[in-house]
Amino acid sequence: MNTNDQRSLQGKRILLVIGGGIAAYKSLDLIRRLKERGAEVRVVMTQAAQEFITPLSAGAIAGGQVHVDLFDWRAEFDVGHIRLARDADLVVVAPATADLMAKMAGGHADDIASTVLLATDKPVLIAPAMNPHMWSHAATRRNLAQLVADGVAVVGPNAGEMAEPGEAGVGRMAEPLEIVASVEARLISRYQGAGLSGRRVLVTAGPTQEPIDPVRYIANRSSGKQGFAIARAAAAAGADVTLVTGPVALADPPGVTVVKVESAREMLAEAERALPVDVAVFAAAVADWRVAAPGAQKLKKGTSGTPKLDLIENPDILATVAHRKSMRPALVIGFAAETENVIENARAKLDRKGCDWIVANDVSPGSEVMGGDRNSVHLVSRDGVESWPREDKQIVADKLIARIAAALAAAAK
Repeated sequence: MNTNDQRSLQGKRILLVIGGGIAAYKSLDLIRRLKERGAEVRVVMTQAAQEFITPLSAGAIAGGQVHVDLFDWRAEFDVGHIRLARDADLVVVAPATADLMAKMAGGHADDIASTVLLATDKPVLIAPAMNPHMWSHAATRRNLAQLVADGVAVVGPNAGEMAEPGEAGVGRMAEPLEIVASVEARLISRYQGAGLSGRRVLVTAGPTQEPIDPVRYIANRSSGKQGFAIARAAAAAGADVTLVTGPVALADPPGVTVVKVESAREMLAEAERALPVDVAVFAAAVADWRVAAPGAQKLKKGTSGTPKLDLIENPDILATVAHRKSMRPALVIGFAAETENVIENARAKLDRKGCDWIVANDVSPGSEVMGGDRNSVHLVSRDGVESWPREDKQIVADKLIARIAAALAAAAK
């Protein structure tokens, strides 16, 4: 299924619950994006949400009444909140504030939003949005764990600048197109056969950090967003996913086994420990070199001049797994982040590493790929090159997982 299909959600009914956070303004664009794809969108707003956007604006875009009051006699003469809860294919909460998540986890029902969420028998997708300290608070982590255990799906939050001056970190609501991609993943069949049900998938993501001394290290600008998006998409397709990640400022994808490492050698060890798998996607930006003998103490400036670092090559994780004689995955996929001659370098890497596919992208200055939310990639295989348009990284991930599912299904025939 092409995620650019503007009628991909034709006939689907979405109930959107808008919580009271500054990110509520993004929900207006989310309504528009869902309706562009043919979805029928009904809207519930908390009282706090009305401090940020108006029911009139949400209703004008959705094309219908916005529900704001549990005791509205015009809607409740036939127990309207129960109808709202049941008359949908999917309930989306965006933004899902810390307060609203706490109410959901505790089973509260003291306003129309929490009552609808408690009464629904339909799948629920939340897009958390809050200050980074609120997101990392132990209470929020407990509530999130409870919601995931209850079967609630999660998209985001992302890392970045907050509305408050000087605040940054994980807590930004996922972008509307990311949420749309998650909605599509739950409501439309995007994969041939049984998707990735019963399959095991390994994904690596983020940078590695190679110590120079106890306080300094060699690394790169990778945010891990593309690898995390791939892990989310694989889990949504039914796979048993292990994500081995370097240091990143991203929330763990729900339903994914996450293994956190720092160095390239640690990443290789954990990747091999995760075998056997059906598919391995090496999206991590692994440091090519490490310091041969990291300093036991912090290196100091001195009269002897700039210290010279003796660098040695790190293990090649992609090539190591691709050339395994035992437990080699059926499909090994590497990434090539290039600043010039993107396709030519990717083809050379495909042959040199012994993998099956290479996902190549241009990370030259000005591309805004590393650390950004969008990506433009070329899927390089021995059969040729597919060039994909610049899209949200979650959409790129969904398309890649759809191609992987199709390839595995074809190989099984």
